[in-house]
Amino acid sequence: MLQLLTFLVEKFSLLLQLQLFGSSCKEGRERERPAQRAPHPPLRRGDLLEVPRTLFTHFGIYLGDNKVAHLIPDILPVLTNDKTLISSVITNKRLILGCMYRCATVRVDTLEDFAYGSSIRVNYMDKVMKTQPFPSDSVAQRAEKLTGTFPYSLLWNNCEHFVTHCRYGSATSQQTEKFCKSLKLIIRDQRSIIITALLGIFAIVWFGVALSTTLPTILIPFTLWMAG
Repeated sequence: MLQLLTFLVEKFSLLLQLQLFGSSCKEGRERERPAQRAPHPPLRRGDLLEVPRTLFTHFGIYLGDNKVAHLIPDILPVLTNDKTLISSVITNKRLILGCMYRCATVRVDTLEDFAYGSSIRVNYMDKVMKTQPFPSDSVAQRAEKLTGTFPYSLLWNNCEHFVTHCRYGSATSQQTEKFCKSLKLIIRDQRSIIITALLGIFAIVWFGVALSTTLPTILIPFTLWMAG
């Protein structure tokens, strides 16, 4: 029992360290519109920008004239056709609900609205990507052509995929790779089999013997065992 408790603590700590979108969560932080904004470094058209948000790192392509193109989920287009309302700054609540609904657009916002009060990191990915970036104007043009409604997936087609496609010609996401790597560590830990089996048995005892409880109790531990 002590070993199982230790396992749960370890995995909970691991999940807390997962940066599903890149940046660590700042507990209790929920801003509708920040009063003070951090100073921004000098920018050039085609620069790749990164800003930390509540649960993740957000990415965009600088277009010049204080404008940024970025792929961002938003629930409002599902709820209203009011363009004025939709074009307002996307708050964290709108963004998270948009992620859940998988509704997103490539939109152009001011640099200040994109940064949302956070500091900006410029072209940091140039240091870690294996391919060289396209010419600056070409990067911006690629981003401008994709403006509008855009397919969205939290893991496979997010804002980081958008900017890496525009700047390097290859859509990748380090945030997704980091999450999947951490998930594999959990799956490959054989103690996961014991935990899932016990949870399945508890479900059977609590809800009764039924296909909806018995089948997962058998299949999930078996799948984890095979994966390990």
